[in-house]
Amino acid sequence: MTLTDWFHDTKPQRPAEATDQDLLARAGVPMAFAKDEEIYGQGEPADRIYRVVSGVVRTSRFMPDGRRPIGAFYHAGEIFGVEQGDQHEMGAEALSNCVIQVLSRDAFAAAGREAELQKLVWEATLRDLEIAREHLALLVRKNARERVASFLLGLSEKARHELVDLAVGRQDMADYLGLTIETVSRMITQLQGAGIVEFPTYRQFRICNRHMLEGIAAG
Repeated sequence: MTLTDWFHDTKPQRPAEATDQDLLARAGVPMAFAKDEEIYGQGEPADRIYRVVSGVVRTSRFMPDGRRPIGAFYHAGEIFGVEQGDQHEMGAEALSNCVIQVLSRDAFAAAGREAELQKLVWEATLRDLEIAREHLALLVRKNARERVASFLLGLSEKARHELVDLAVGRQDMADYLGLTIETVSRMITQLQGAGIVEFPTYRQFRICNRHMLEGIAAG
């Protein structure tokens, strides 16, 4: 199994530990981050590659005017922190208690795997570009109700169970969707009132009518 194969294998049943043949297991370091803890800061050197083992990670950028656009949310099995330049354009924080596999780029060089590193960087860059394209389409083409429906659908597709844990808070959701927190709360209330989704707790939800939610998300 190649390193790239391991990175792409995101099946829930896969153990966090890899085999001795896996470069990430031999050269990488599993690190634990508490909820709200910074993983790396905006403008810091981009000399490491990160893969989420468990938990949820948020990338965001603080603007001079105080705004905080959110780039993406990363879940178990997903790579983040790959940059074309020497510095991180966004910072990354743990939205929940996380375990992150961290691999120094120097480790690839030391192991003579530069070609594999470049392939990994290229593939991760393409994925991030696709995430950015979808995010832009969400903000430009959809109204508030459609944005919230799309976001909940996306979370449910990453979940292992019918009851989806919502590590993302209302403010994070609002920042990502380009809405106010009041609007997000109102849209969620409307979806609940229509029997489309159910929130047993503030941090968990289930989809009661996927067909209707998909219809709303599609616009």
